[in-house]
Amino acid sequence: MTNRPAKLAGLWEMMRADRWRFGYALAFLVVAACLLYLVPLIPQAVIDGVLGDQPERVTDTSRWIIDLMGGREHVAERLWIPLIWITIIAGLAGIATYGRQRWSAIASQNTGKRVRDRLQNHVQRIEMNRFDELDSGDLLQRCTSDVDTTQNFLSMQAVEIGRAVVMFLVPLPIMFATDWRMSIAAIWLIPGILWFSLHYFGRVRSVFREKDEAEGRLTSGVTENLVGIRVVRAFNRQDFEIDRFRGFNDEHRALDDRLYRIFARFWGASDLLCFMQQASVILVGAWLLATDRILVGEFYFFFAAVGMFLWPVRMMGRILSELGKATVAVERLEEILALPIEQDPPDAEISIPTDGRLEIRDLVFSHAEDAPVLRGINLDIAAGETIAIVGPSGGGKSTLVNLLLRFYDRDGGSIRFGGVDIESMPRHALRTRIAAVLQQPFLFSRTIRENIQLAAPTADQAMVETATIEACIHDSIERFDAGYDTKVGERGVTLSGGQRQRVAIAQALLQDPDVLILDDALSAVDTGTEQSILEAIHDRRGRHTTLIIAHRLSTLKEADRIIVLAEGVIAQQGTHQSLRDAPGLYRRLWEIQAAVENDGDDPSKADSGGAP
Repeated sequence: MTNRPAKLAGLWEMMRADRWRFGYALAFLVVAACLLYLVPLIPQAVIDGVLGDQPERVTDTSRWIIDLMGGREHVAERLWIPLIWITIIAGLAGIATYGRQRWSAIASQNTGKRVRDRLQNHVQRIEMNRFDELDSGDLLQRCTSDVDTTQNFLSMQAVEIGRAVVMFLVPLPIMFATDWRMSIAAIWLIPGILWFSLHYFGRVRSVFREKDEAEGRLTSGVTENLVGIRVVRAFNRQDFEIDRFRGFNDEHRALDDRLYRIFARFWGASDLLCFMQQASVILVGAWLLATDRILVGEFYFFFAAVGMFLWPVRMMGRILSELGKATVAVERLEEILALPIEQDPPDAEISIPTDGRLEIRDLVFSHAEDAPVLRGINLDIAAGETIAIVGPSGGGKSTLVNLLLRFYDRDGGSIRFGGVDIESMPRHALRTRIAAVLQQPFLFSRTIRENIQLAAPTADQAMVETATIEACIHDSIERFDAGYDTKVGERGVTLSGGQRQRVAIAQALLQDPDVLILDDALSAVDTGTEQSILEAIHDRRGRHTTLIIAHRLSTLKEADRIIVLAEGVIAQQGTHQSLRDAPGLYRRLWEIQAAVENDGDDPSKADSGGAP
């Protein structure tokens, strides 16, 4: 974990592009503070130098102000002049305050936007093995609430730190030039108030981090529950999820209660200290007035000045607590920004070969410190060849797809695409030439047309319809009231599982890739639709290399070659006929499926040419 100066440095770095705007805000702040302190100086000058009977005792500052307004006699005859001066100065101070708030708001909003853009850009490129470890709800919390916390601090509290310092320092020379005893009485408790604020800053910061993490768990629980609402209802787990949410909510509420208890103690104690500070000014001032050591106007100035700088100084406690929240938020944001992202080698090939030939040599891969998922895979796939991959669950089929797309990088061996090692290619270029329909296709909450055109944004309607016809989804789309403009809902929830798969297949076909991968992409369609899709893909044979991963073996009979993956190694390979006739894993799988689909009949009775 980084230390506190490093966290503040992180906050300072986020402000880089808008530091000059924060500088403008600070300049306006100084102007506003100086103008505000001129306001009580005018009544002091009038009370002591005009209305008082001892004008010879007034300070040089009061004498200068009286002369500026036209002299003692002139002001005495026209007491409305000081009122006009006060109005003008207060108006100018208001304009300066507006400038301070405007520039700080613009700077903080720009910073917040820039941080959000940076986070989105980074999250999109985080290495998949690290992304798999992230909790989506907590990540959402960091990208929204933590950014808002940082922006709010920069907008409202950051400049207030400067305001508190300026409001305290500006009157000090005038105060000590007027009366050193009253000056000491006016500031003697300020160090204690500041120490008290710093003490609570540390406590609030640690509690806020716990609260922020609890809020992340709360957000994660809500997100997970909403996404899985059908599963929850299907298994009648509403009460369990309600109790689970209540646990997260109780934890969050307890930390909120703890935080506000700390705030209550702070505000109560700081109020007491501030009242003691003002009481000191009143008591010392009354004694000095009674002994004729200060003038009434001077006492008024001290009392007004203390009231003006005591509030900003007292607010330092709140500002520091917000700073504690902001540093926690920045730390959490930097934890995301520190995650490694997908990197292409600096000498990556710019042009990608259009030859769909794949060569895999001694391929090894494992997740973290786990046992290898793939062990020594060797495979040559010719351009335009259709390869089927089968095997038990956990055998490494989907892992092979992830390695081809470079969602993960291999631990050993090589994968060559069109004669070029894929790790020497830019990922974005590689993925434009390999289209994959994954096991659980994801559709965005957009129209069907927009989802399909994700693969080729410039494709026209005719191209889209050609892809949907080949994917056997065109007729279903046409039956919707809005046709291709039908909104599919979040994750494509308004479509059936088979429809989602076929829309995803249309996406892939529209891309017209060199390599087409169907990762169990026909599991949710009926046999007739499956056969129609396979025939359409068969008609495209030669246009791209095709890898079909499926558990339904009837899907694979027309493949040029079938690869059997088991326990991370290639157990068998050959044509459907040769593998079915030879003893081994494929034959056992075939017999089991044939027996099930023929209601327990002898698998030898299954049609050797068609689906069992």
